[in-house]
Amino acid sequence: MSNNSNPNYFRLGVFVLAAIGVLIAVILIFGSGQFFKKSFMIETYIKQSVTGLDAGAAVRFRGVKIGQVTTIGLSGDLYEKDLPFQERRQYVVVRMQIFGEKVTEDQIREFVQNNLRARVKSMGITGVNYIEFDFVSNAPETSQLPYSWKPEYPVIPSLPNQADEIISGIQKLIGALNQMDIDGAQKKLDALLTNLNVMMAGDGKGNEGVIKTVRELNIILERVAKVTDKDELSILMRELVAATTSLRQTITSVQGDTALTMENIKQASENLNEFSRIASQSPSSLIWSDPPPKITPPTNKPVQAGVQK
Repeated sequence: MSNNSNPNYFRLGVFVLAAIGVLIAVILIFGSGQFFKKSFMIETYIKQSVTGLDAGAAVRFRGVKIGQVTTIGLSGDLYEKDLPFQERRQYVVVRMQIFGEKVTEDQIREFVQNNLRARVKSMGITGVNYIEFDFVSNAPETSQLPYSWKPEYPVIPSLPNQADEIISGIQKLIGALNQMDIDGAQKKLDALLTNLNVMMAGDGKGNEGVIKTVRELNIILERVAKVTDKDELSILMRELVAATTSLRQTITSVQGDTALTMENIKQASENLNEFSRIASQSPSSLIWSDPPPKITPPTNKPVQAGVQK
């Protein structure tokens, strides 16, 4: 190789080094916040599919970004290598980097006791998923996924994806509908409708049905309405008032007669008491006593003069 080519190699090497330096500078400038930020690692286990969730996806707490997903793997590769394949749980292990001051395991355990849960959510029509953390009031209704290994990082339990829950509910509903005896239910409904028709219209064999009963009831109500007509009702009320007045007068007259009778009974009782007293004190007087003086009725003859001396 001639010496004339040495300057070209030198320039090429300088250019390559400069390009590498610029690339490093760009990385440091735009990624310096990430390099020097304090952070800690946590993980969660998911039993459902995590399609649309990739490394680098955002981790949010009530919509605020607090970290990012670093790795996504299976528990069979990370923790269950020594177990037979049929005994592996095969959870999806999602490891996340959370920016900020490190939180101790005791604090994370307290957060979990206060119903902090992780859930895979979708950004919308884009189909990009992310991890959402929040305190869920009904979290105890969903049991935590069991595991027997020692986690490499603190674990925050997960909740099923809402879309998966909806799909699961629809599948359960379809399964329940498939298990239903549609033909039997249709036959029972037809029989019920037939019985209702017979009950309403009658069967012509002594059962006249509800319709005829309603007609007869309407006739009775019409008759009652005629009886209780305004004029006839007024006459009836006047007669009732007259009968009440007569009854009151009769009761008043009976009360007066009753008072007189009671007074006579009282007088007779007093006389009987007096007779009993005399009989008890002097019974002979009732037989041997002198007769009462003779009462001479007065006369209307004039008295003659000179009779008296």
